[in-house]
Amino acid sequence: MKLYNFFRSSASYRVRIALNLKGVPYEYVPIHLRRGGGEQYTPAYKALNPQGIIPTLEDDGRVLTQSLAILEYLEERYPEPALLPRDPADRATVRSMALAIACEVHPLQNLRVLNYVKDVLHHTEEETNAWGRHWVTQGLTALEQMVRAVANRGAFCFGSAPSLADLCLVPQLVNARRFGCDLSACPTLVQIDATCCALPAFADAAPENQPDAE
Repeated sequence: MKLYNFFRSSASYRVRIALNLKGVPYEYVPIHLRRGGGEQYTPAYKALNPQGIIPTLEDDGRVLTQSLAILEYLEERYPEPALLPRDPADRATVRSMALAIACEVHPLQNLRVLNYVKDVLHHTEEETNAWGRHWVTQGLTALEQMVRAVANRGAFCFGSAPSLADLCLVPQLVNARRFGCDLSACPTLVQIDATCCALPAFADAAPENQPDAE
């Protein structure tokens, strides 16, 4: 199994956590998002992933893209420990939290989106980062309310063990802090993040602990 990823990519970070939690060995293949104009745009990589994004998982001759699809694949192939609860409504709740980050928050803080705002729409770097902080803070504040609304929540976003939602939350908070987002309205998320980061599977997947970390 090969994981094409970048140490700072939050989408890659999600998959690394899942692989660690499930004890699945993999080969780490770094794809630098800035070097040489971005290694994700090279013909060799785009032949693997036509979108030119990361992560990409290669397993048994199959190539899988999009982090949430990869996480669902890993959940189905390696069901323990489970990242989704058994009850269908509970599963939908966890997926809604994960998608709130992956679809609503993360894309607006994505490097290629911010570069477009800055380079094509001609905003300054500070204006671009302020734009990103606005949407990230708004999305995380809404997620805080979603998590608080869960009955008998436990120490994580849903229940007493990490779920798909936590795998999306922790990398997003790393990005939020890096961009200087105000997290004062999200004390529950900050506490969940601390709980997760104390676990080896999360700590070992952290950006600073990857072989291509800078």
